Amino acid sequence: MLHNGYIKLDTLFLKCAMLLLLVLCNGCGGGEGGVALTPEQQRLQKIAFIDTITLPTLVCLDSIEGYNLLDGLSAEAWMLVDDSTGFVISQKNATRQLCMASITKMMTCLLALEKGNPTDTVYITDDVYIAKDSRVRLGDGYRLDHLVYEMMLVSDNDAAYALAKHIGGDTLTFCDMMNQKAVYLGMDSTHFANPNGVPNIHNYSCARDLIRLSRYVMRDSAYAEIVGTVEKDIPLVDGRHMPIQNTNVMLTTYEGCFGIKTGFTRQAGNCLASAVTRDGITLYLVLLNSRSMSSRFTESAILFDYGFKVMKAIAKDI
Repeated sequence: MLHNGYIKLDTLFLKCAMLLLLVLCNGCGGGEGGVALTPEQQRLQKIAFIDTITLPTLVCLDSIEGYNLLDGLSAEAWMLVDDSTGFVISQKNATRQLCMASITKMMTCLLALEKGNPTDTVYITDDVYIAKDSRVRLGDGYRLDHLVYEMMLVSDNDAAYALAKHIGGDTLTFCDMMNQKAVYLGMDSTHFANPNGVPNIHNYSCARDLIRLSRYVMRDSAYAEIVGTVEKDIPLVDGRHMPIQNTNVMLTTYEGCFGIKTGFTRQAGNCLASAVTRDGITLYLVLLNSRSMSSRFTESAILFDYGFKVMKAIAKDI
């Protein structure tokens, strides 16, 4: 009995030590040689930290309620991460390069906010009115910041083309900007070939890279406000108005959801990047190639439910 008690104490001390080490490594603002990191460097350091090793030493993952449901999910790939620790709670084919559909627009939105002037007027011209499956129409004019909402909430393909042309001068130049940003963020299994995710074998990413992008963009309050908006009235420059509603139903059906982006093409399947906060715990999830439009939401909910139980089990155990 005494021997077992020592084992339990040793295990507890080990867990505490590992968590303390992780917090110290994650929270320190020092760089090489003790030089303080800039806020942007800290941001990059935070999103780059993804820990696949520590969590299984802290909790028996297959003993947590909901684990048995994960094998039944139809999605081809996913990654679920706790934002504060970088712990990977669950993953499947997380480094497999796959088409990402309109998840692509997450990068387009990022560049629009970083490089664009929000009060600029952007017109839907012949050379950007391509997909023709969108809400925008040829000749329409929008303020840039309003067009960003249109692109992100209803996943407007031609809005993405219009923003790409306005910011980059042409689509190819804008795609170069997208790929340069991907390199900057360490998304080494990603390549962008268009600004909206329409089918193209050269437009691909993986769940791991998209988690990194998700955690980066949602640290921008303006970005988070856009993707967390459920509905909005979009004004056109000619005085007309266009009401829009977010395609991400998780915002209203899953408590604590505050983003991020839906995606679908026949090639990519049904995709979803999402973020949820509950009881001081923030989780990020990217799910790719789910079976149906509804399953991407139900499967994401299953993964989030499991993730919160895992993180609460750690807190209780420690």
